[in-house]
Amino acid sequence: MSNYHEPAEELSQEARNFSRALNSLKEEIEAVDWYHQRVVTTNDPDLAGIMGHNRDEEIEHACMTLEWLRRNMPGWDEELRNWLFKEGPIMGAHGEGHEENGDGGPKSDSLGIGKINK
Repeated sequence: MSNYHEPAEELSQEARNFSRALNSLKEEIEAVDWYHQRVVTTNDPDLAGIMGHNRDEEIEHACMTLEWLRRNMPGWDEELRNWLFKEGPIMGAHGEGHEENGDGGPKSDSLGIGKINK
């Protein structure tokens, strides 16, 4: 089974690497969820410790992959800089170029998709 939605032979090596990284990130985050569920449901403290250790390693792997995406795939660096490591409400941390009207929504009635020419 392929993770590609377009014919693989039409994708560049760069696009295939992006797909590899994105799929790996999804898998790591899924593993974090699975291990965390096991941590919070087991009644065995030793097993909880092992599962917690495994969960934390998966978080490390996800962060490493995210950093690779930040360095290599367009858009990631700018968005991560806009959203991560900010104080205050998350929806209030829009960063540069993201104006809001006070309730977290866009400042204008625009959908933010630009002007459509007839």
